[in-house]
Amino acid sequence: MKFQRKLLLGFALMVLPVLLIGVQAVWNNREERAALRALGESMARTRTYAELETVLFRQSRQVWGFLTGIDHEAEAEFFRLEPEIEERLRLWKLTLTSDEIDLATDVEQIHTQMFDVGKRIIGLHQGGQRSAALALANTEMKSRLLPALSAKNKEIYGAARAHSLQRAYARLEEILQTEQRLLSLIILLSLTIGVAASILISRGLARPIHQLKAAMEVVGAGHLDHEVAVRSKDEIGELAQTFAGMTENLKHSHEAMARLNDELETKIKKLEETHAQLIQSEKLASIGEMSAAVAHGLRNPLASLRAAAQVTSHHVADGSVAQAHLKMVIAEVDRLDRRITHLLAFSRPAPFRPLPEQPSRLIDDLLPSFAGPLRDRNVRIEIDVQRNLPDVYVDPIQVEQALGEIFANALDAMPHGGSLTIRGYCHAANGQPGSVTLEIADTGNGIATQVLPSVCDPFFTTRAEGTGLGLAIAKRYVVQNGGSLDIASTPGVGTTVRIMLPISSGDRNKTI
Repeated sequence: MKFQRKLLLGFALMVLPVLLIGVQAVWNNREERAALRALGESMARTRTYAELETVLFRQSRQVWGFLTGIDHEAEAEFFRLEPEIEERLRLWKLTLTSDEIDLATDVEQIHTQMFDVGKRIIGLHQGGQRSAALALANTEMKSRLLPALSAKNKEIYGAARAHSLQRAYARLEEILQTEQRLLSLIILLSLTIGVAASILISRGLARPIHQLKAAMEVVGAGHLDHEVAVRSKDEIGELAQTFAGMTENLKHSHEAMARLNDELETKIKKLEETHAQLIQSEKLASIGEMSAAVAHGLRNPLASLRAAAQVTSHHVADGSVAQAHLKMVIAEVDRLDRRITHLLAFSRPAPFRPLPEQPSRLIDDLLPSFAGPLRDRNVRIEIDVQRNLPDVYVDPIQVEQALGEIFANALDAMPHGGSLTIRGYCHAANGQPGSVTLEIADTGNGIATQVLPSVCDPFFTTRAEGTGLGLAIAKRYVVQNGGSLDIASTPGVGTTVRIMLPISSGDRNKTI
């Protein structure tokens, strides 16, 4: 028997239960949609009240914002929210039934009292009676009205959940009972027809299809050498032969594609490396030209301007407006000179002269230059650098400059004081000391997650007075010395910079 006749016979035997299942499914879908619509309408009323609740609590927060002076717009916002509350209260009332209108009346009374108390608090505060205003806010607003509103919210949400869920549960229970009865009848009919259909078509249809399916699963798992062993003489046998030919072709194509993918990945990797080098070279070339022009065109005039301002400041009275302006000129000249120095340092790095150096000495040599800024900004410093660390093989000048840029960034992140922690320890690799890690952690505001990957890019900065070259210079010098620089930051907690530097080969041999 041909495959087409087998399918027609099977379809004829199974069409009746399929039609019954379809009708039953359509009916269930219609009834369930009706139940969901009813539940959605009930939930919409809850959302309407949730929006009213949000605005009510927002209005109460304006009172505290006004009392503390944190929000200068709190008074205007307090009165501006009143029409919005009235409108949302009106909309919520429209969704309530007659037996629920008492809830709206209670909420409206609580709001009226809160609004009156808020106006009294603002009036007392504006009249200079700040203590009385604060006392009224604590006793009336915080201790009485807000708890009353919270309790009423719980009552409203509880009533809404009980009402909507009870109705939805009753309706769904009814639908499920009807569905169970219909499914029982359909199952009984399907079993009867299924037994008859299985006897008729199992031998000629299900078995070869199962064999072909098993072969396809094996081939689909990647075993392209598997033999398709279906011997049926109908269309399934022809399909098996075609599938076997397709598998052979797929095997050859897969091998060719694998070779092409390997070649393509290699070329893409080379292209990305070349592209990155080209972009970096173009940046450095542009920076070099710009730095030379800036240094030549600005540095000498700036030096003359600073000298003239210093000389002039000695001939004006101390504390005069003129002296203040002259000090401002000197400060701005120094700031411009630092920017020029950053540009020149990034575009024309110092020559690389590595030497064995003790990590603790790198820190000790650098800290005196930051003693003044640390004291001025009230920043505590904690140093935990082991004195018996192995020497690192680096250029001391470059590493000290990298550490200086990191220290400067940490101080900028703590303008109102904080804590700067410096740790140093040996990092083991395969049981042997592979590098020395220096950690510099501050307690500043931290770095936003979305900008953290870009902080070491040239000219990227989040400060208006920054050049965007400090961390770029630090990372370049660390990498040039065979190390790595990693930055981890949590907004509101602080930032930790980890520098890993290679140890000197002499110390590595001694350890081994």
